[in-house]
Amino acid sequence: STPKPSSAASDVYKRQPMLISAFNQILKDTAWDQRDFLVVDMPPGTGDIQLSLAQSVKVSGAIIVTTPQDVALLDARKGIDMFKRLDVPILGLIENMSSFVCSGCGMTHHPFSNGSLQEEAKRENTEFLGELPLDLETRVASDGGVPIVASKPENPAAIAFYQLAETIGRLDF
Repeated sequence: STPKPSSAASDVYKRQPMLISAFNQILKDTAWDQRDFLVVDMPPGTGDIQLSLAQSVKVSGAIIVTTPQDVALLDARKGIDMFKRLDVPILGLIENMSSFVCSGCGMTHHPFSNGSLQEEAKRENTEFLGELPLDLETRVASDGGVPIVASKPENPAAIAFYQLAETIGRLDF
């Protein structure tokens, strides 16, 4: 008989205990200061890992990052609903891959739509924290292991990251 290929979902379930254990080790072995942040990038999906993490530690707030596509926004809403059920405040929404500047004509384009996340933030009574552009130099710098804010701090994407970090740093939670 042919072995059944594992699905990505079943792989996540197998790795979940390891992820929770690694996360707990980071939390316990780090000397946290009064205003330190831990950013956890969690992919959309069933929310099992998010739920486990939120139940294992006190979460001060969640920031939802998504692209402005309708289907991505559906997943973002699932995350928002889950955090609300856990009494985790939604600190704001960030629109990723919001636009790009065409290298040929220099115009800014919005490939996935524009404005839907601002509307969602209003609906959810939370802040719209900012937009991050789709940028080739950011991808190249990241692939090279150097953040765009270090390699090309004058790049518009680097500036957007700085502005977003400043905005998040001013949040009251």
